[in-house]
Amino acid sequence: MMKIERVQLSVIKMALKSPFENALEKVVEREAIMLEVTDKDGVTGYGEAIAFSTPWYTEETVRTCFHILKDVLIPLLMKKPIFHPKEVSERFRAVRRNHMAKAGIETAIWDLYAKKKGIPLWKLIGGTRETVAAGVAVGSHDTAEALRQIESFLGDGYERVKVKIKPGHDESFIREIRRNFPDLALMADANSAYTLEDLPQLEKLDRYGLMMIEQPLAADDIVDHALLQKQLKTPVCLDESIVTYHDAESALRLGSFRVLNIKIGRVGGLWPAIRLHDLCAARGIPVWCGGMIEFGISRAFNLALASLPGFTIPGDISASSRFWEKDIIVPEIKVENGKIQLSNESGIGFGLNQAYMEKVRIYKEVF
Repeated sequence: MMKIERVQLSVIKMALKSPFENALEKVVEREAIMLEVTDKDGVTGYGEAIAFSTPWYTEETVRTCFHILKDVLIPLLMKKPIFHPKEVSERFRAVRRNHMAKAGIETAIWDLYAKKKGIPLWKLIGGTRETVAAGVAVGSHDTAEALRQIESFLGDGYERVKVKIKPGHDESFIREIRRNFPDLALMADANSAYTLEDLPQLEKLDRYGLMMIEQPLAADDIVDHALLQKQLKTPVCLDESIVTYHDAESALRLGSFRVLNIKIGRVGGLWPAIRLHDLCAARGIPVWCGGMIEFGISRAFNLALASLPGFTIPGDISASSRFWEKDIIVPEIKVENGKIQLSNESGIGFGLNQAYMEKVRIYKEVF
């Protein structure tokens, strides 16, 4: 049993080592909310709410997440004891959407629970691999810079590269990458930049042997994606369109995708993410773990999730040094020979660098 006695919310802000650009936004600095949830026995679990400062990816922002956590979710959490982290999603069911806020606190409960059990989180949830293949996203629309980054990432051992495309910056960009890296495991992410009117342009990408095209059409669509997938040889991967189990079931019935990107924050927590993994595994649909320019706490949960057997495609799970001069966790996450070693410490296997947190924290509240 876990009786929660204290929750601390910390808003932190850090500059990226270099800007990260997609079809919707150019990110140069990152805010996020770190959660520290402590029970009556003094055991603390860590979580991270991964909303951005503005609502370009979903409707949530750092400020809306903080409000929902403070005024709605934390009071619900502390109302009565919790016996298992699966209960958290059920307790929050009456709260519509706000998945990133929910995931921030739900994941902290998973970490706390695994620590109390003395078990690594990845083993607790049924992970089957001790190392996770590392993939990376290139966040530059400049072709020369993207080529330079790809070469550098391959030198670091990354096993898969994702690039960002948009209308007017797609076929020629992909063609140049393929010319330089003919055998590269390559995928393209459109961040909802296209419509069905762009079908002729998207069909041209079939010739470049892409692993997938991620979220080419509207963020709330599954119908047009089904029409698109019927016309493309390249697998369509859905991201923003799938935020609930029902969304995934409906999209599978329509044939809207052949690959699914699972992000813990987007779907409302680790347990909803596991359920989506299980659904896709039962249908023979490959899944991979998406990234959100996270700090180390969220990345640690991604590692645990990606240890599940259905995650057969390297996810956007890169080293701490990919985005940050210094991460907030200890030890920092490292990629060695294209892999990330999972920790055998209890919980997520990483702690917070509290001294560094003091430097990058811009606001804190304790409940």
